[in-house]
Amino acid sequence: MSARPFLIACLTLLPVALSATEPPATDSVRIYRCVGTNGAVALQDAPCDGARQQQVLDMQRPQDPPPRPAAPVQPPPAAVIEREVRVVTVQPPQPMYECVTAEGERYTSDSNEGNPRWVPIWGFGRRPHGGHGPRPPAPGQHPHPPGSAIVPIGSTLVRDSCHALPQQEVCARLNDRRWELIRRYNSALQSERQQLVREQRGIEARLDQDCGGA
Repeated sequence: MSARPFLIACLTLLPVALSATEPPATDSVRIYRCVGTNGAVALQDAPCDGARQQQVLDMQRPQDPPPRPAAPVQPPPAAVIEREVRVVTVQPPQPMYECVTAEGERYTSDSNEGNPRWVPIWGFGRRPHGGHGPRPPAPGQHPHPPGSAIVPIGSTLVRDSCHALPQQEVCARLNDRRWELIRRYNSALQSERQQLVREQRGIEARLDQDCGGA
């Protein structure tokens, strides 16, 4: 190798060699790029040894990302109190009615329809031969025409008038009926006592439900 090419190569590598001796910055890393005599390129963290050409690269050292801010501490969720839901169905008291017949007699019933009965409808008609004399007109009716009589011309269904009793009166009458059954039981026949016991049980159950056991 002649002296001139060797001198040129030394002058070329001199600045690189000088810069390679300078320490890298604390936040960087030094990489050496070495080019061999056969043209192969190698990257290493130490100076090149016997390379035809060396290049020094200062690269920023990898750093960990900044720590994430701490998540705010959430308060523990409030305890959920489970409440039991109960559905209570209240049955209204069974009503009782007082009914009055056409003759003015009063009686109690669990229905407001009253006792049905058929009554005749009277009207004017021809008097049959051999029949009795005409019936006198009812109060408020006009006298029947001559040769006619008041005879039944049909019938209609009527019911007694009924009205509901206050609940306090219902409880009082049920209580009276219960004591009446107790008195009758002592003098009743054996066959009647079973019916009295069944009726008394029904009245006591109704008193417990509708009258607070009165």
